[in-house]
Amino acid sequence: MTKLKIKAIKPYPVWVGTRNQMLVKVETDDGIFGWGESGLSGREKAVAGAIEHFREFLIGRDAMQIGRIWQEIYRSQYFEGGRVLQAAISAIDIALHDIKGKALGVPAYELLGGKQRDRIPTFASTGDEAEGEVAIERARELRAQGWQAIRFFPIGQNSKDIFEPRESIGATAAMLNKAREAMGDDVVLGIDYHHRLSVAEAASFCNKLGRGVLDFLEEPIRDETPEAYESLRTMTDIPFAIGEEFASKWQFLPYIERGIHQFNRLDVCNVGGLTEAMKVAGWSEAHYVDLMPHNPLGPVCTAATIHLAAAVPNFAWLETRAPEAKLGFDNSDFFPVQPRLDGPEYPVSHLPGLGVEVNEEAVKAESFRFWEAPHLKRRDGSVTNW
Repeated sequence: MTKLKIKAIKPYPVWVGTRNQMLVKVETDDGIFGWGESGLSGREKAVAGAIEHFREFLIGRDAMQIGRIWQEIYRSQYFEGGRVLQAAISAIDIALHDIKGKALGVPAYELLGGKQRDRIPTFASTGDEAEGEVAIERARELRAQGWQAIRFFPIGQNSKDIFEPRESIGATAAMLNKAREAMGDDVVLGIDYHHRLSVAEAASFCNKLGRGVLDFLEEPIRDETPEAYESLRTMTDIPFAIGEEFASKWQFLPYIERGIHQFNRLDVCNVGGLTEAMKVAGWSEAHYVDLMPHNPLGPVCTAATIHLAAAVPNFAWLETRAPEAKLGFDNSDFFPVQPRLDGPEYPVSHLPGLGVEVNEEAVKAESFRFWEAPHLKRRDGSVTNW
């Protein structure tokens, strides 16, 4: 078996479009290199610091031993786990899959058991700024372009200052009821509430919807307490899509084992890379939970997730932000070779590794910019969730 010693690990937090992307390049002694991405948006400096710590003992390790490296990074520290450390592990793990695929001359999905589908269906979003009739018209446009699954955002989603959940839920429910009437029953409709509601608010929102209006409700409340989601589960029969913030198989455990959710919003760049994602996928399959991966930022994440989606049986849709071109996350100057949509689907790449190329010189030339998510308040001055 070929041995490739890790020679360098380079974190590149870089501004692409309207956000930073936390890219990581892992180089080996024979010139083969791989790219990974972290998903902890807004805290890239913290992830880069963790990667620098890991780099100190990973130099010289065999890059082909992906599973062993994952275990060494995770277990060889007293304070294991957590979103920052797992985001760093994710980026390194994805880059190692890119390296191994290139070294063996096979696409990354071959390292995950082989390809089960040739094309990856996606869901598209109406956009953060679209509300009311504008959002419904945007959904019509996406349907005309071929999308079968469409996600809305709540009224007030784009606010940079004030967000009142109770003011949002009535108007949002009215919009969705109209959307279902306008779109018919042959299209999948969902909404991402970005964990901005309480259990009572989420229940009120669901009760304002007509039966069958929503096919999935994404992240209505925060995920720290599974028991809160269990309580909400008893109040509505709308399928839940949860998990984009989860940073390990252990965080998924109660949701999968207790039957709380129906779609896993797994993020390969947060959960621990492709190594951990495959474990969650198998566990989910045993409980008839489908993957609906989170994919909000760059082409490296998209490419890695396409390989995951190709290799698992229990897959629904991959998130794509490609229709939202103004975001600029897929800038070709930075990513000359990357996944490209063919209608509402991504063809599965046959290129070795991830099948994505990064213009390292362009990345080096673009500096990191501090970006902070909106710090939302209610009208009484108290802090609420973004």
